[in-house]
Amino acid sequence: MSTSELSDRVNRRAFLGNASVGLGTAVVASLFGSGARVPPLLAASGQAAGGRWPGVVNPRHVTARAQRVIFLCMAGGPSHLETLDYKPVLAKMHGQPMPESYTKGKPIAQLQGQKLVCFAPQHPFQKYGQSGQEICEIFPHIGKVADDLCIIRSMVTEAINHDPAHTYMNTGTTISGRPSMGAWVNYGLGSECDNLPGFVVLTSTGRFGQNQPISARQWHSGFLPSRFQGVQFRSTGDPVLYVGNPQGVSRDQQHEVIDAVRQLNELENRIVDDPEIATRISAYETAFKMQASVPELVDMSGEPQHILDMYGTAGGDGTFGSNCLLARRLAERGVRFIQLYHRDWDHHGGVKRNVLGTAGEVDQGAAALIRDLKQRGMLDDTLVIWGGEFGRTPMAQGDGRDHHIKGFSLWMAGGGIKGGTAHGATDELGYSAVENVVHVNDLHATILHLLGIDHERLTFRFQGRDFRLTDVAGQVVRPILA
Repeated sequence: MSTSELSDRVNRRAFLGNASVGLGTAVVASLFGSGARVPPLLAASGQAAGGRWPGVVNPRHVTARAQRVIFLCMAGGPSHLETLDYKPVLAKMHGQPMPESYTKGKPIAQLQGQKLVCFAPQHPFQKYGQSGQEICEIFPHIGKVADDLCIIRSMVTEAINHDPAHTYMNTGTTISGRPSMGAWVNYGLGSECDNLPGFVVLTSTGRFGQNQPISARQWHSGFLPSRFQGVQFRSTGDPVLYVGNPQGVSRDQQHEVIDAVRQLNELENRIVDDPEIATRISAYETAFKMQASVPELVDMSGEPQHILDMYGTAGGDGTFGSNCLLARRLAERGVRFIQLYHRDWDHHGGVKRNVLGTAGEVDQGAAALIRDLKQRGMLDDTLVIWGGEFGRTPMAQGDGRDHHIKGFSLWMAGGGIKGGTAHGATDELGYSAVENVVHVNDLHATILHLLGIDHERLTFRFQGRDFRLTDVAGQVVRPILA
């Protein structure tokens, strides 16, 4: 588009709108001083774009205990009854009818209207560490880091099917199109890295469960500017497509192209004032920097053999363990929010065999990540979370378990979390959270608090309303804080 064609697009309304923004910016500058940071909403509209995003929570609302988050997402809904929440009474009632007092009028995914029968925990539990944390014995590696973990056994959520439950865990609502928690953190704090995205997603797929699809909108920015959305890296081969230049194109030539495109985008942005153009400029510049940073990031040749052995990977093989090692390397380079999805936890049948197989796919890598961060002095300010979108029923679905939202478990470590502790409890059959209940909104409030953010103050005005990750709920779970 030529300069004259761009100029033709400026009508009276656009002129007045842009003039008012320019005037507003001048007023802000006069009020706050020439060196002042542009206020959050003006910055988010693109006025402060270019270079590293500083975040709108600057300084932090409260003292930060964590600087980054690694969320190990066990997609499909791990059974709390074969992982982190042992129920001996349920074991004694195996094969007996589930008492109606537990289930009457309660939401059940696929067992509605069927005969409900108690289904015992399929694997033994044992106590690990000096803290005596009770963990299923199919997680021997995680058991070795038990004293670093806080196990929450009283999680509840609102959505009983996979996609809406993932949406709720990621965005705090079942309404599609809202910003993900990683996007909120990226918007609030920015990144500590110049040449990688502030929010990166990795996925791996196992062999023992129904592999539910994971939509890319689970890490989208929603109504936040799109520069804050997650960037998915592939687990094998080039993590980012077209990360290398075409044959015959040098890095200097590529830089000239980027400069020319930036100048054209800036020309258009001066006329139409579209915040997404600022995002486009930033995306091109980040992509150019990634052409140098990404190959170095995924080159595992410099990792000592004992580190590769600890994770159980040769690196770059697409496994969960390989992704955990890559997550540590991303964290070292300043990436703010990292999500690792492992799609293998939907065990409607054969739960005894399948949960054993899936545990074997994630146990070593997750524990190695904790140990590796700790030995590098990074665990203290890195918050690691392990858990799924919901749990599984204490009632049998054949020889498996159905979806369950009234009580499930996850663990957290590092980043200001009190290790070697357990919080909350379900009833004696593992059906409902009955002690120190933790809602997904509470989890989000706690994550933000550990990062130095007051969840009620990190807001974004959209369609006339101030939105936040925790919507109109959420309480910080203070007993689990170190």
